[in-house]
Amino acid sequence: MLIDFRVRNFRSFKDESALSLVASTDTDLRDTNTFDTSVPAVPSVLRAAALYGANAGGKSNAIRAITLMRGIVLESATLIQAGQLFNVQPFRLDGQTAEEPTLFEITVLIDGVRYQYGFELTPERIVSEWLLVYVRNKPQKWFERKVEGTEDKIEPGSYLTGPKRTWQEATRPNALFLSTAVQLNSAQLQPLFAWFAESLVVIPDGRQVPFDYSASSLEEAPRRDSIVSMLRAADIGITSISTEKKKGFEQTVQMDLTTGASNVHRVERDFLVPRFTHKGNIAAEFDLADESLGTQKLFSLAGPLLDILEKGRILVIDELDASLHPLLVRQIIKAFQDPELNRKGAQIVFTTHDTSLLEGHLLRRDQIWLVEKQQDQSSALVPLTEFSPRKGEALERGYLSGRYGGVPILRDKLISRRQSGSR
Repeated sequence: MLIDFRVRNFRSFKDESALSLVASTDTDLRDTNTFDTSVPAVPSVLRAAALYGANAGGKSNAIRAITLMRGIVLESATLIQAGQLFNVQPFRLDGQTAEEPTLFEITVLIDGVRYQYGFELTPERIVSEWLLVYVRNKPQKWFERKVEGTEDKIEPGSYLTGPKRTWQEATRPNALFLSTAVQLNSAQLQPLFAWFAESLVVIPDGRQVPFDYSASSLEEAPRRDSIVSMLRAADIGITSISTEKKKGFEQTVQMDLTTGASNVHRVERDFLVPRFTHKGNIAAEFDLADESLGTQKLFSLAGPLLDILEKGRILVIDELDASLHPLLVRQIIKAFQDPELNRKGAQIVFTTHDTSLLEGHLLRRDQIWLVEKQQDQSSALVPLTEFSPRKGEALERGYLSGRYGGVPILRDKLISRRQSGSR
């Protein structure tokens, strides 16, 4: 379960910004939109959080920050080689921050235990790293790392057990101690590493969701029925789905942590190709490519969404509303906020421009975040609650009128008469 995420000096984020999913004491929609954690320090956590903001305001950079943190945790001890540089991008519109480290910190709840983990890095190395673990609400320092001169100083706490000296000596300057220790079989640190690997699902570009996972899910009859039910409920004319095995090339895209480039890997294998039956006067089958972009995205999301809800995972997705009708987006959010469908603590964090979601008692005020551009062109995460909107206030109208920020300041007409060729 995600509690909060912090970032500093990354792309458009200059100063430290935090996204918190800790629920306020507001009782509005508490039964549907929040979880009770049984943890006194964070008694209630939100099931969903929406990020709004102008184009180029920094929404996608918030998702990129989570993506990069996850990638470094999973790959720094294995795929990164000694001496390779991280493609970390500090805030570039300030001479001082361009030379300072980038910070990522995340707080999560795993089996009732709270983990507060973070690190700072430059392109060359990890410059600090820390892990606090709260057992029965008491903090335990499991390890702390910092650079003294040119040397790493890693100090494991007494609560962390195992061959600590071996882990210290094996940790490269450009690898995380957490990742290295897990590779060397630290049982205590495995749950946190596994949370990044298995529980945190990030889709940094919501417009392009691979369909493979949903297609492979069709082999299981119960999951096939669930996916068909989702598509039927969306009223897009699909009555059934069949599959056909074909040989093809699997294309996976992986971010290179040292260059920032997206590396495309192609491997030949058997594919399950979905075919969709529509019924008019007669029934006809269509390939996925023949369907609309919205249908393609909904089908591609269906398998992961069902899996995330079933296993209590966290979905972080950029542009959830891209190619989807607002009513479909609303239904996806409602699924996360349905206690009958979401029994294991699944959460969704998404960016959107769909202001209709601000109305209709879908989201609490503490679930709405604004990514604002500051005077120095940096981004900041600002909770809507900072503006103290009244209960019952028309949030969509208030947002579009600029009352809360996070909207573009249009100083002139977007297209002038001269640009349009009008005379």
